[in-house]
Amino acid sequence: MDTSFYTAVRGVMTQQTHMDILSNNIANMNTNGYRTKNASFLDLMYYNIRGTENDMGDLRAGTGTIVERTESDFTPGVLMQTGGAYDYAIQGNGFFMLQNPQDNTVEYTRDGSFALSQRADGFYLVDAEGWLVLDAQQNPIRYVGGELTGTPGIFDFVTTNGMLSTGSNRFVPVAKNGNPFPAGGESRLVPGALETSNADLAQEMSKVIVSQRAYSYMLRMIQTSDEVEQTINGLRR
Repeated sequence: MDTSFYTAVRGVMTQQTHMDILSNNIANMNTNGYRTKNASFLDLMYYNIRGTENDMGDLRAGTGTIVERTESDFTPGVLMQTGGAYDYAIQGNGFFMLQNPQDNTVEYTRDGSFALSQRADGFYLVDAEGWLVLDAQQNPIRYVGGELTGTPGIFDFVTTNGMLSTGSNRFVPVAKNGNPFPAGGESRLVPGALETSNADLAQEMSKVIVSQRAYSYMLRMIQTSDEVEQTINGLRR
């Protein structure tokens, strides 16, 4: 009985985490370049229960599930024409490369909503948080003489699987992603446009309904386990 109780509690915690992920996707429906997050579940340890005499062998019982990791879906979103002088979108695969002006660390994004920012030595093309936008040669793009010194570069990886989301719609690669390289093939820069979020409201809401039902089943399981425990304690008196 204790196993059923703790399995149900773990199920409630897992579904709450799943709901948080889905809520974040829905909240970012209108965020430019947002990548949908998907939860990957992992079964916890199984153990064997001895069956009845008519059973051919032992029965396997699980101890619940957990959210093992959260993966980002890098399927391209729809491009929306804005006419903005410093708006850019990527058609196809790839990322914009951003550099932190404080420590020169580099991160990547699909959000091409850029602007000009004045620094000690002039104006630079930056994102919403002041990170410098780099060109194809990985140099900051400056605004000199009324024009930009370049256009945002597009960089890709051997695989995007497992890239870490750092918040603010940015990502950093891990070892298996490899080093960035200039994106080729069908990837191209589209000025005066932005990429919309790739979150699908209908799909996310259907997942919410499934998660809510699982959550309610787990609560019912906890209640039933508690009732069984109370009955057993009553028989011992």
